[in-house]
Amino acid sequence: MDVDKLFFKNLFKNLFTLPCLVEFWDEEVVQYGEGDAQFQIIMRRPIPKAEIVSDPSLAFGEAYMHGNLEIKGNVRDVMDSLFDNKDSFLCKNPTYLKMAKFISNGLRKSKENVQYHYDIGNDFYKLWLDETMTYSCAYFHTPEDTLTQAQKNKIDHILRKLNLQEGQSLLDIGCGWGELILTAAQKYRVKALGITLSQEQYDKVRSKIDREDLSELVDVRLLDYREIRGQVFDRVVSVGMIEHVGKEHLDEYFSTVHHLLKDKGISLLHSITGKDGSSTNSWINTYIFPGGYIPSVPELIRHMEEDGFSLYDVESLRNHYTRTLEHWSQNFEQALPLVREKKDETFIRMWRLYLNSCAASFNSGNIDLHQLLFSKGPHNNLPWTRSYIYS
Repeated sequence: MDVDKLFFKNLFKNLFTLPCLVEFWDEEVVQYGEGDAQFQIIMRRPIPKAEIVSDPSLAFGEAYMHGNLEIKGNVRDVMDSLFDNKDSFLCKNPTYLKMAKFISNGLRKSKENVQYHYDIGNDFYKLWLDETMTYSCAYFHTPEDTLTQAQKNKIDHILRKLNLQEGQSLLDIGCGWGELILTAAQKYRVKALGITLSQEQYDKVRSKIDREDLSELVDVRLLDYREIRGQVFDRVVSVGMIEHVGKEHLDEYFSTVHHLLKDKGISLLHSITGKDGSSTNSWINTYIFPGGYIPSVPELIRHMEEDGFSLYDVESLRNHYTRTLEHWSQNFEQALPLVREKKDETFIRMWRLYLNSCAASFNSGNIDLHQLLFSKGPHNNLPWTRSYIYS
């Protein structure tokens, strides 16, 4: 028997929780699991065994991207079946974490990493994000909420948690396309500054500020948060940015926030979280978010304590992110005719795999999304219950 085929036949035996078919490069088809097959994997050619053993996430991801591995059926079903099997080779193999341990995101590298992902083009993101151009976990009051409504819910939820008062100052680290700072200024009449390392995002936010005639209250800068000088803020918020900081720079993030906050100032951190770094994926790190690192909740809290912050609230939005990614994935597929006008099939496969694998990973509990609310020193004037958030 073909040695490569024998290797993969044994590998597929315990890989998925759902029954499936695997078609090998010589057209032999094998069923794994009992019952009707839910999807079919087609291997056009064998993936080098050394690559599988060394880094299975990267090896399988690249094989799918380049068409050496095909999926007949729903990509999300494949990823759900993979992540639900906690005993599989992919879930137990620790070597795919190695990249996360050697990432150092200095000022220049951070800018390069952010621009790699976010400067693909506003026109691309506009095809599958919602009307607000918000690229982070939404907040669904009901499963029937539209994506746009859920993103507005999320911004409202964050601003309520911050307990904003008119006339205060707000810094948004990694402001994206600006919806949060614009809403904060309009609803709470605070002075809001957004910073981003993405030229595309900066240009869009600047045009929004001018269009809404909010230049007296809102500003945006193309700047690293570590480069802010001579300013302190009543509130600091960061949504989906700390995942780009890197493990080696988490302490720098919190010490910088401590420096940027006024005494008794309040900060909210909205972050994807994992389990002691074990959720960092080298395929995503290579092709989607270079320099990325997913921290754990205890890791974040430990850094807060080291900088003297007081922690007030921790909330999981894991199910909300699963639903958000489902919307993004559906929008992406519906926009494929327009995507194909500018992007090749490798790019399309890459983003399809990214969106579906992330949805499956949140759904399985492999990764989570948490909002953490904390202050610079004890803040005795915060409401004593959560009623101010939900009223």
